[in-house]
Amino acid sequence: MTEQTTQTLSVPGAVLTYDVRAGASRADPVLLMIGSPMGAAGFGTLAGHFGDRTVVTYDPRGVERSQRTDGATESTPDEHADDLHRIVAALDAGPVDIFASSGGAVNALALVARHPEQVRTLVAHEPPAAQVLPDREAALAASVDIHETYLRSGVGPAMAKFIALVTHEGPIPADFADRAPDPAAFGLPTEDDGSRTDPLLGQNMVSCSHYRFDFDALRGASTRIVIGVGAESTGTLAARAAMAVAERLGTDPVVFPSHHGGFLGGEYGQAGDPDAFAVTLREVLATARGDGAE
Repeated sequence: MTEQTTQTLSVPGAVLTYDVRAGASRADPVLLMIGSPMGAAGFGTLAGHFGDRTVVTYDPRGVERSQRTDGATESTPDEHADDLHRIVAALDAGPVDIFASSGGAVNALALVARHPEQVRTLVAHEPPAAQVLPDREAALAASVDIHETYLRSGVGPAMAKFIALVTHEGPIPADFADRAPDPAAFGLPTEDDGSRTDPLLGQNMVSCSHYRFDFDALRGASTRIVIGVGAESTGTLAARAAMAVAERLGTDPVVFPSHHGGFLGGEYGQAGDPDAFAVTLREVLATARGDGAE
């Protein structure tokens, strides 16, 4: 049984909560698993496949156990990157390996651009970096519209638009932001409950999609950067963005089993193929170590 401890860390504007699963071996770097806005709870299944090494998961600022203290309503990738920088420093375990999913991949790339010395290998799985897409104007407009719909009408209408956006295959049409899918068709509430605390729709929707990477810094970083894309994600915004980021970095993306949430084993009611996903992740990390196996 892997021993797990929970720690808190005060940072500017928030108190972060993170979990440390002490592995059986100390030979490998700490493996940090991150998402955004998904919290630590989303990595339970995947972390279970890496009991041989220390795994750290966390809740980003404003998500679940990590409470904001600054009263701000939005978060940026640079803020998240600074939070990650402080967590890695607090671990005091040398350079870490990072598996980062979705918005977490955006934040981790921002971290590596600023602090490459802290990260040995970054596996950035499907960063939804709309700025790198040829159809960026429509994609960015759709992201802004989702956020504004949330502020105006609540979770149901905004989440319906979000689902339509992330599942759309191919370039985003110019009129996409003008569409209004029925929330009931997705099993979402049609009535506004008045709350505006959703971290995806309220805090990260615009800042994440609009983030501009420092590709010069990333290409020059000492960190080995691997961009991952889901085998079943072909044509979706996140998959297309991942491939575009890999191209800008001059690397080939690594295909992971399943879809955008391929590592999930039922967390948040979603499931991919976590067993096969973990095998691929282990192989990628082992390749970085240079021995081809763990």
